[in-house]
Amino acid sequence: MFLPLLIPFLPLAFAQYTSLREQLASNGIRAVFADDVEYGNATRGYNMRYTPSPIAVTFPTNTSQVSLIVKAGAKEGMRVVAKSGGHSYIANSLGSDSDPPALVVDLGAFKNITYDGETQTAVIEPGNRLGEVALALNEYGRAIPHGRCAWVGFGGHSGFGGWGFSSRMWGLTLDNVLSATVVLANGTVVTASEDENTELFWAIRGSSSSFGIVTALTMRTHPVPPSGTFFEYIFDLDIATASKAFSDFQKYALSPSLPNTFGGELFVLKGEEKGRVYIVFLGSFYGDTERYAQVVTPFLDTLPPWRNDSIVLNGTWIDVLAAAAVGNLTVQGEMPRDTFYVKSLMTPQDVLLTEEAMHGMMRYLGEEGFDSDAFWHVEIEIYGGVQSAINSVPLNTTAFGHRDTLFTFQPYVSTADFLPPWDDAIFGFVDGIMSSITDNMPSDWEYGAYANYIDPRLPDWQHRYYGANYERLQKLKGEVDGDDVFKFITSIEVPEEGKR
Repeated sequence: MFLPLLIPFLPLAFAQYTSLREQLASNGIRAVFADDVEYGNATRGYNMRYTPSPIAVTFPTNTSQVSLIVKAGAKEGMRVVAKSGGHSYIANSLGSDSDPPALVVDLGAFKNITYDGETQTAVIEPGNRLGEVALALNEYGRAIPHGRCAWVGFGGHSGFGGWGFSSRMWGLTLDNVLSATVVLANGTVVTASEDENTELFWAIRGSSSSFGIVTALTMRTHPVPPSGTFFEYIFDLDIATASKAFSDFQKYALSPSLPNTFGGELFVLKGEEKGRVYIVFLGSFYGDTERYAQVVTPFLDTLPPWRNDSIVLNGTWIDVLAAAAVGNLTVQGEMPRDTFYVKSLMTPQDVLLTEEAMHGMMRYLGEEGFDSDAFWHVEIEIYGGVQSAINSVPLNTTAFGHRDTLFTFQPYVSTADFLPPWDDAIFGFVDGIMSSITDNMPSDWEYGAYANYIDPRLPDWQHRYYGANYERLQKLKGEVDGDDVFKFITSIEVPEEGKR
């Protein structure tokens, strides 16, 4: 009975697509539509839970073409999304499964990396993967902080955070952005920096893709440390011992003597039997081996002996980075795919986790986690501590909303074979991991969430991702994108007074 209602819209949609195709073709812009044979490959996302069907995937080769694509999409009333590396947890860079479908701007051709020895800055285009960035800068003896998954695209990573083992030393990736070339919703190309378009510059360092498409970033670089150590100590623990290890880890992270040349985390994985878990203490230290031993020994001394398959590797900066990396830094071949769900939780440093919360999580993982058929791990990443460069940045400097964080939790849960079909029961299991912590904290506990570990099921995401910065972000959204061209599941919402 709904067919008569749909019929008037079909010619309109056809006319829109025809007009878009003509506009792109007339400007020499390659595009793949649903009726093209390349469409399947062009719309492959990282997370196979999602099967996005964008209007088209465009392949610009320069900023002028990006501008033309944005203007063409906006003219046809389409929402536009950028794809940097395609590693989005919810296929945001392909429009996710949202309705209406999106017009995708694939930035895969934006691969230039240029280093200026005089200013010690690098201009990095967003189509580069993190592994490629690391290798290119290392040729000049330089580096920036970033995550350890080699396949992640630089554009999205730098736009919402960018944590890695060197972040306590150098800050997040976005803290090292000095300027950016940005295509706005009306197609205008601008520079955003401390001197130009300053409010936009603030916003793209924390919520980049809500405001424009970044086609180049000028980055502060750092001299690579002369040496370092990657470590991965593995422990098979019962719940009580794992809970104590977690408690000791919190004390260790807060130690005034923990230098910012240390970056690390705890991994928790399913144990061999119910009531047990594997704990992995892993990270990187940038300094000599003698100092490394002094830094990690205080925590290791609180633990039982580690397993024989634990790893300690000493070497150069790039040796350590490669050892820590998920995936080869050269990122050859096709990006691995998965079928999974992720949440995040960022804990404030001024309200520490209670013993009940830490035990509650380990008990849940040791019991319900063992019973789950899913493949899971929980990361507990150190953001803070007394000497953390992340927390030394004032809150209003960037749109990143968390400058008093001790830990960021990432429970990452996949299907048993990493392939579809998805089992919705996994949602409940992951929710339970979070509840095992939050239910054992004060009811007014102000925890946050990390936007790069995006979760479309997160209630109150505006507050959890952006905290006190959200209202300011909304105001700017109304000013530069009142038509909501750059819209996705958790994009900054246009305020009522800013809508067009």
